[in-house]
Amino acid sequence: MLRAASVGTGDEVVVPAFGNAEVAEAVALAGAVPVFADIDPVTYCIDADSVAAVLSSRTAAVVAVHRFGRPADVAGLRRLGERHGLLVLGQADADHSLEAAPYDEVGERRAHAAYFDARLKGVITPARGEGHTYEQYVVRVPGNGRPDRDAFARAVRARGVDCRVPVKTPVHRTPEHRRSVILPETQRAADETLALPVGASLTRRERQRIVSACNALGGLLQPAGPLWLAASL
Repeated sequence: MLRAASVGTGDEVVVPAFGNAEVAEAVALAGAVPVFADIDPVTYCIDADSVAAVLSSRTAAVVAVHRFGRPADVAGLRRLGERHGLLVLGQADADHSLEAAPYDEVGERRAHAAYFDARLKGVITPARGEGHTYEQYVVRVPGNGRPDRDAFARAVRARGVDCRVPVKTPVHRTPEHRRSVILPETQRAADETLALPVGASLTRRERQRIVSACNALGGLLQPAGPLWLAASL
């Protein structure tokens, strides 16, 4: 898409650093330079205000990646693009598309998410949003950063729950794309997020096991930072 739009050598393309490196790699393959912007802490998608802050005379495009089944603010980015003459491209998260899953499967995932929303304690559950298909059910473990999240993950796995860290290292911290930029929400999300099972095939017993495993550890966590306070209000 970048090449078709004649984006290449001498151009900059704004991309999110929270996620896989494939988008930044695609920009580099087109001959352009990836520039990283921060994310919205609620949606985990690239934030329009952060994009606006990194624009330069060489910026040619912005890539919005839909994250965890939640759509990016493409409309807001397009308004920004219209003001600055930028191409705005959208891409699904990894191998998933917001439209790919059958309606019944999405409905099941949403039902599982509602069950977890009502019962999980000691973690910050994902904010609900229009169009959220819950490709992944991503919670935050708001202790003192990554060590708390990783310890929580190990303890939950020991109780039979197959959880995983969705983004271990932001792209701007990888050797291939290292940049000396400060992206606080991206780094915080990488340190705190944990994906719990939410597949449509989950049984009632499996859902109960997930809740029991997480809630058994809830007392070990100490609320920290404004995000926890905001989620509690």
